[in-house]
Amino acid sequence: MSENTESPAVSADAGGKSNMRAYERLLKYAVIHTTSDDNADTTPSTKRQFDLALLLAEEMKSLGITEVTVDEHCYVTGKIEATKGLEDRPCIGFIAHLDTAPDASGENVHPRIINDYDGGDVTLESGLVLSAGLFPHLASLKGRTLITTDGSTLLGADDKAGVAEILTMAETILKEEIPHGRIAIAFTPDEEIGHGARLLDIDAFGAAFAYTVDGGAENELEYENFNAAKAEFRIKGVSVHPGEAKNRMVNAALIACEISSMLPQAETPAHTEDREGFYHLTDISGDVEKAEIDYIVRDHDSSLFEAKLATLRMIEKILNERYGAGTVTLTVKEQYRNMIEKIRPHMHIVDTARKCIAAQGIEPVVTPVRGGTDGAQLTFRGLPCPNLGTGGYAFHGPYEHISAEGMDTVVSVLCDIVRSYAGQ
Repeated sequence: MSENTESPAVSADAGGKSNMRAYERLLKYAVIHTTSDDNADTTPSTKRQFDLALLLAEEMKSLGITEVTVDEHCYVTGKIEATKGLEDRPCIGFIAHLDTAPDASGENVHPRIINDYDGGDVTLESGLVLSAGLFPHLASLKGRTLITTDGSTLLGADDKAGVAEILTMAETILKEEIPHGRIAIAFTPDEEIGHGARLLDIDAFGAAFAYTVDGGAENELEYENFNAAKAEFRIKGVSVHPGEAKNRMVNAALIACEISSMLPQAETPAHTEDREGFYHLTDISGDVEKAEIDYIVRDHDSSLFEAKLATLRMIEKILNERYGAGTVTLTVKEQYRNMIEKIRPHMHIVDTARKCIAAQGIEPVVTPVRGGTDGAQLTFRGLPCPNLGTGGYAFHGPYEHISAEGMDTVVSVLCDIVRSYAGQ
């Protein structure tokens, strides 16, 4: 069991240090509460995301990034002007998101540092055990500086690690005077609830193409993702006294259970992998009079995705025929589409990233994303945008962890991408 654990003291002015490593930035950002809210109808969904946005804007200015803005929707943008003589190189975008997932608490985050991690189990302060049984990759992190939660919250490396890595890349490019074309940077709100890219002004952003830095291991490269939608069933029941209920009562809670039973029981996240899609029950509540049951629906194959949505609509139809019109109302909200069909004409972006990952002495791993990123929406809006890893693992929960060395590797990958498109 690893016991060389420290509770990091993160100063408010950490952004002013020179030659800061990416993990130091992560520690600073992780303690800022930025959880998004799937039930809000505003952007940002939570005003607390401005706390990080405004801090980042000031840090960007201090690094020498220009045209820094935070707009009314909490989008942070900035530019790094091209090295003299390289103004004709394509403008590269780098994007990460500010918010953390509502799946677990993002408030009162207390990161923990394990120096020279021994590759074994880690007992977190809450009593949870970060174990090799659950996470076999832990052995590969032996000897690194491991950053974990205290077991009561998520860490927020998804995607504050991406934010930290992009700004560390920017600092490296500027301070070491690495030749570069124009670079555009954006940090977005509400990615975790599927809204992160919809209000980014792509024309003003100015990039010819971009990379989101929002994935897993540092050698990951992703340009295929789920088609995604949220499905909400709202059920109206008829509540009468149980003693007089025959042929009168319509139990909304039981209908919610019936909806669940009508879906393929094997098509859940717990039973699928790789490109296999699923229906994921996220919320269920109710009583006799009314009930709600919510799903997220995912599939890499667009035809199978449409078939899943058709199944949900058929369930709505069948139940309304069974219990009366208006008993069940289904609302489907599409979130993002599989980016691969729009990336294929621009495969140089993928090939360059693959080359830059390999240059770090690690094997690039191209995987289909069992989720989505801002890059999916941006790609369909006309900005080709594959996704790079951050070096993190076990996102969205108390087992989340990342290594300082993995983050360093990602920074090197980003710098090499910049060099590549500058012709260096």
